[in-house]
Amino acid sequence: MSNLFNRTTDWIVRIPALTLLLIGIITAFSVVGYYDHRLIKDLLSPPEESETSASVEDPSGTPPVSGFSFDAEAIIVIESDQIFTPGGARALRAIDARLEDSDLVRNVVWLDEIPMLNIFSMPQPVLPNANASPKRFELAREKALRHPFIRGQLLSEDSKTALMLVTFDRFFVKQDSDVTAKIREMAESVAEQHSDFDAKFTVTGRLPIWIEARRSQDANNFTYQLIGYSMIALMSIVLFRGFAAVFVVALAPCLGVFWTLGFVQYLDYSGNPFNDVVLPVLVSLIALTDGVHLMVEIRKLRSQGMQPRAAAREGIRKVGLACALTSLTTAIGFGSLGLANHELVQQFGFSCVLGVLLSFVAVVTAIPLACSSWIGKFVHVGLDKSLVDKNLGKISLIIDFVMNRKTSVALVAIFATILFVIVSLGLRPDERRSTIIPVSSEAAVGLRKIDEAMQGVERSFVDLKWSAQIEKDSPEIVRVIQKVDQVLDAEELIGHPLSILKLIESMPGDGNVEDRISMLELLPPSLKRAFYTPERREAEVSFRVRDLGIATYDPVFKRIQKGIEQIEGEHPEFQLNLSGEAVWRWENLFQIVIDLATSLGTAVLIIFVVLALVYKSLRIGLISLIPNLFPLAVSGVYLVVTGQSLEVVTVCAFTVCLGIAVDDTIHFLTRYKEELEESGNESVAIRKAFTGVGTALILTTVVLVSGFGTVLFSDSRDHFIFASMGMITLSAALFADLVFLPALLAKYTRISDETA
Repeated sequence: MSNLFNRTTDWIVRIPALTLLLIGIITAFSVVGYYDHRLIKDLLSPPEESETSASVEDPSGTPPVSGFSFDAEAIIVIESDQIFTPGGARALRAIDARLEDSDLVRNVVWLDEIPMLNIFSMPQPVLPNANASPKRFELAREKALRHPFIRGQLLSEDSKTALMLVTFDRFFVKQDSDVTAKIREMAESVAEQHSDFDAKFTVTGRLPIWIEARRSQDANNFTYQLIGYSMIALMSIVLFRGFAAVFVVALAPCLGVFWTLGFVQYLDYSGNPFNDVVLPVLVSLIALTDGVHLMVEIRKLRSQGMQPRAAAREGIRKVGLACALTSLTTAIGFGSLGLANHELVQQFGFSCVLGVLLSFVAVVTAIPLACSSWIGKFVHVGLDKSLVDKNLGKISLIIDFVMNRKTSVALVAIFATILFVIVSLGLRPDERRSTIIPVSSEAAVGLRKIDEAMQGVERSFVDLKWSAQIEKDSPEIVRVIQKVDQVLDAEELIGHPLSILKLIESMPGDGNVEDRISMLELLPPSLKRAFYTPERREAEVSFRVRDLGIATYDPVFKRIQKGIEQIEGEHPEFQLNLSGEAVWRWENLFQIVIDLATSLGTAVLIIFVVLALVYKSLRIGLISLIPNLFPLAVSGVYLVVTGQSLEVVTVCAFTVCLGIAVDDTIHFLTRYKEELEESGNESVAIRKAFTGVGTALILTTVVLVSGFGTVLFSDSRDHFIFASMGMITLSAALFADLVFLPALLAKYTRISDETA
């Protein structure tokens, strides 16, 4: 295989013009992908005939139904002890008027905007006139807390927190601050004009959270990638002690990322968060590790007096096959993501395969081409001053210690890996809405306040549908809703269930609620239509969900699901279904995390099989599992100890670090096989492999850990977890490859097995 690879890649250095042409063609395709990928697609496929779609009317003839809704783009959280006071009434109405007068705001829903429960009642605001007596305000507070659309929906149970639900006119929104800071400043400026009203205002909600998440991601990605790459460049200069070597090594990651992001455009995977954030980091790290291994070899050859072109050709022969194997195993591992059930994970997997292959091409073309040019005359400058190479003799004491205690070290490696894997299995999938934004941001603070005051900001639903055999005023509808309410009321983590039944119960009168369904006609249409649309034979029950993590709600949703299935069995003419964003995340994000975790396990098995076949040794395949699993298990233990969960960001970190850990293991094993063929002595082969690749392993680890370390200062929780896991995993991988792997090879391999 080695000879075949050498013959296949010999042209890279022998015919530099052809190599340069290949780089130019790939770069051109990437540039077109960035500019407009449809240019290439249009050339390859004929234009499709346009189809005119006729408008289709609703065959049911159902009239449009508009019901009262708590849906809002932003929420102003008002904290005050003076809400039900004359000053509070004046200030809140003035704030509402100021917001409604603004071109930015389309609608505001708050206490005074709730419709009356009885269409025959005279409309009365929830807050009394500012001239009313204190007793009147107290009676108004008690009445508000009995209203199902107010208590726990717009007013906290202690009456100290009120919400204003804001919907915007997007035509007038010009910048992000218009829907966040500007509306808070409007409320604050009005409140300052009322000295008898003291309140604190916070803005959160769907739109502010999305804006804050995007702002934080863009700022952190740019800032910390810039800092990280600068740190990597600085550490590379310090470790390599030569600018030319650093420049050449940097070519591969830069080209790999540029090519990958350009080619991904052709796949129409825009908007995939994994591709936007994780993919560039993954490609750059994999290209950097392989590039460092190749550069270390070329520098050694140049320092021995070999000419630049000859050194570049020999460097590919010594390291190129290992780089090809690392790319193959990593690509196959990431390709397993294509078997996932979720589309985002599938897209990420295919993009990773493309990125790994392109990064390999960048490493084996750009670095040898540069080293065979005039730049190659200087790549070995500073080798005698390299901190790692100067002290590698001292580090070699490690291999002496390991070889003298190979049995005990090998057993520690096996049992420690098994133990850590078992501990890591205690991780459970989870996700919180607030993790996408900084903890200290206004949107996150407001989210926590609503969680505490209203038992959650997110609304989920139990949707009910019934067949035409059920009359619109059938008591069975009420009985089914009653049973749904009972299922929800039994859950402590479910906040303030709201249904048409709650409205009937709050209306005046006595008697069984089933017999009072006719009172629905007394409700204002906007309230009745909010939870009940008889012409469509539909109803719903809403409830609030706190941002405690989907794992916390997993057993809750399962019990609710079981409860509504039981209700369906008792009432076969009804169909019940859980819906809402929290339910969607429970169903889909759980699946994403499980898909990623399953694919990660599949990748480990595939890597084992590939290495066993490539090295023609089942033992080496089994041995390779330890240094690859150990770093991941160490990170798993770290997550367990720190109380973290298995989230998308943690599994992505596992995936990235597995790719790098496998690279280092393959480079060590490849050098070991080469040295074993030459010497025929296992101990000598292991020692030479250690000294041969030790420099590259240490260099890549120090540089990458330094790069990850800069991200620890990010205010994003996901960035911090990703960086800390990267540092821990890479450090553990270096330890496993330099300590555990030599001991395992010395203990469990035989020459007869390796030369078979």
